[in-house]
Amino acid sequence: MGEFEELKKLILDYNPKAEIELIEKAYYFAKEAHKGQMRVSGKPYFTHPVEITKILIDLKVQSSTLCGALLHDVVEESNYTLNDLKKEFNSEIAMLVEGVTKIDKIHFKDKEVYNAENLRKILLATAKDIRIMLIKLADRLHNMRTLKYLRPDKQRRIATETFNIYAPIAHKLGIWSIKGELEDLCLRCLEPQIYQMLRNRISEKRGERENKTKDIINIIEKKLKKHGIDARVYGRAKYFYSIYKKMKQKNVDFSEIYDLIAIRIITKTIPDCYTALGVMHELWKPIPKKFKDYIATPKANDYQSLHTALVGYHGKILEVQIRTEEMHLVAEDGIAAHWRYKGTERDKKFDRKISWIKQILDWRQTSKDAQDFIDTLKIDLFEKEIIVFTPKGDPITLAEHSTPVDFAYEIHTNVGNFCSKALVNEKLVPLETELKPGDLVEIVTTKNAKPSRQWLKFVKTSKAKSKIRSTLNIVSDLDAKTRRERLKRDEGMSTNYVKRLKIDGKKVPIKLSKCCEPKPDDEILGFYTKDGKITVHKKDCPNLSTLDQKKKAKVSWIKTKIDNSISLKIVAQDRVGMIADILNTISRLKLNVEKLNTDVSKNGRFMINVRVNLINKNSLINLIKKLKAINEIVDVLEIKE
Repeated sequence: MGEFEELKKLILDYNPKAEIELIEKAYYFAKEAHKGQMRVSGKPYFTHPVEITKILIDLKVQSSTLCGALLHDVVEESNYTLNDLKKEFNSEIAMLVEGVTKIDKIHFKDKEVYNAENLRKILLATAKDIRIMLIKLADRLHNMRTLKYLRPDKQRRIATETFNIYAPIAHKLGIWSIKGELEDLCLRCLEPQIYQMLRNRISEKRGERENKTKDIINIIEKKLKKHGIDARVYGRAKYFYSIYKKMKQKNVDFSEIYDLIAIRIITKTIPDCYTALGVMHELWKPIPKKFKDYIATPKANDYQSLHTALVGYHGKILEVQIRTEEMHLVAEDGIAAHWRYKGTERDKKFDRKISWIKQILDWRQTSKDAQDFIDTLKIDLFEKEIIVFTPKGDPITLAEHSTPVDFAYEIHTNVGNFCSKALVNEKLVPLETELKPGDLVEIVTTKNAKPSRQWLKFVKTSKAKSKIRSTLNIVSDLDAKTRRERLKRDEGMSTNYVKRLKIDGKKVPIKLSKCCEPKPDDEILGFYTKDGKITVHKKDCPNLSTLDQKKKAKVSWIKTKIDNSISLKIVAQDRVGMIADILNTISRLKLNVEKLNTDVSKNGRFMINVRVNLINKNSLINLIKKLKAINEIVDVLEIKE
């Protein structure tokens, strides 16, 4: 059987109505486009799109997505254009390919900015069509599987980016299978000794564990059958990183984590889930505070299941997950499980699952600073979430430390805008009160109420911040801040530009035009205003023709170096998530990271060099104190330049 025939069989097994002729055309079109091209591994390049397609077949995606996966590198790696794909296939498939196609590299001054801009482009496209991210995650997964063929420094860079960005995105989208494997592959690259230790010890205990698990499954199956419950019961494998994470969190040995036996029970109905839970608690003694009902209260990524822990057979702790077949499909495949085979329509439930992407992009998509965008994105992705409830009992997912104002804007913009009071668990509380998981929240609105600028000091969610700024019409304040930060990084990280107009050797007050946002080194023109000030435009601003040319003024930039930056060397024991912890700490102090790079010393310690723009000397003292408090950071030293 040929390669395409194998793919065809896999596709038809889950989707008998798949557009096989279209997929076959995409297969041979891409194969011809990549003819003669090789991967770094020495294998034909076409193996890459084929492997990505196999990953997406496991997620049971529809036909256009499979075509997009097969063709995803054609524009980037051959002479074909997007217009060619539109003519040969259709605009839908061309749109998917465009979403994952990298931007032309020649427009960027360094690799960091180029990578950041590409990721922002993919996220913006994903907000319109989630299939673009499915293809990108599959692409990243195959690249991580073949990472060993790259240089060690490139391996670490890609693995770090994967751990900080793509694995959390897979988690947010609920695609557990991809999330788990990505984290394991990151661990293998970033912590090879720990990964190998886990692998060896798991291999040693496999036979003993499998026998115990079989005995437990037999007992459970007989008991469920006796109660008339039709269910599948099986042992579930744990990912290496999840074991490592629990070892660190609980500060325990491998045996205390891995000796846990994990069982999954898949039932036909929701009532059967709760009956099965009762059967398990009848069989073995449940451990207090280990029961979680994610069926009644789903996780933010729509995960649903009952979790319980028991002192089980052989005296070992037994972890059990109980869910229906539909819940299991969503738990494993996440958002991919909600994509319909016919057409590209999406229901409201589906759209809610990607609302977090739109919220992240809502107030940042106009920013021209891609690196700042990505740094903040990392914090959003690692941010923990809580679930609170409306008076009717509807669950609402919010970022940890959110307030009633965040809750109000999550319900509806007008609820936030006209919010006057808040009741939490039927008690009146200040609007800045930090909400806790399970809180019952009620918002009181009045016609005369309006948002306060003070709310921006305590709201947590991007959505609330965006709506408050928009309603109060203070976008210009944000733009000014964004411009200041952008100017600091233009033409060299340590140079800050002072915005002035120099006219005939004199310094005069100016206003930068919002329509074209001129910045240092742009060619500019000035125009006098009625109050004697000057508004500055770019020379190519389309609005110049509408202005009174008699009021034109010749202007130029004054550049002044104001060095408010400090370089720090952070010495740490290397671990997964270290960079994210450092970025989180700096961000919480509202400081701007200008540059960051890493290295590994001969003794195996992790060296992080970071350049930060300070507010004052006290901010330096506070920053060093906070950084030293991070787990496994050995020292923080100021670098004198």
